[in-house]
Amino acid sequence: MKDKRTLFKPFLAIICAIFFSISIESHAQSKAETFTAKNVVYLDLGGNAGQYAFTYGRVFHQKGKVKLSASAGFSMWYQGSSSNTKWLPAIPIELTAFYGKSNHHLELGAGVTSYLDNSIYFDQETFENVDKVVFGAIIPLRIGYRFQKPEGGFFFRVGYTPFFNVPVGGREEWNFDPRFAGLSFGKSF
Repeated sequence: MKDKRTLFKPFLAIICAIFFSISIESHAQSKAETFTAKNVVYLDLGGNAGQYAFTYGRVFHQKGKVKLSASAGFSMWYQGSSSNTKWLPAIPIELTAFYGKSNHHLELGAGVTSYLDNSIYFDQETFENVDKVVFGAIIPLRIGYRFQKPEGGFFFRVGYTPFFNVPVGGREEWNFDPRFAGLSFGKSF
C-alpha cells in the first residue's frame, strides 16, 4: 500500500505547483475572451478513452480565464480470444478545467471510463476455459495543453493521462498506471 502512495505524492505535488503558479500569474494578465463556441466534437486518441473515442464536449461555465467543460465519448474496443472475437463498448466521461485568456490553455481534469471486457477463466467443474464478459472501469486524470478558439474552429489538445484501475470485474484492488498520454483533435462550434 505504501508504494501506491509514493507514486501519487509527486503527481499531487505537480498539480499543487501548477495551481499556485496560475494564481500568481492571474494578476499580471489582461481580461480573458468569452467563449461563444461552447461545443466541441473530436477524436480522442489514447487519453481517458484508453484507445480511441468519438467525443462531444461542452463548456458549461466560464469566469475570467477559467472554463469548466464536460465531455462524453463512445468507443468499441477489440477483444480477441482463442475462441471468438468481440467488439465491446467503452464510454469515457470527463470533467476538465482549463485556464487561459484566448486560444491557449492549461487543462486539468478527471473522469471515469466504463467498459466491457472479455475475461477468460478456468471452470473447475467442467475443466474448460470459459469466456465471460465483465464490467470494468478506470479513473483517468489529465494535465495538458488545450488549443481552443473562443469563437470556434479547430480544436486540439494533448495531455498526460495516468489512471487508476477500479477494483471491479474480477480485480481485487486499486492500482495506478502512470504510462498513458492522449491526443485529441476536432472542431469547436
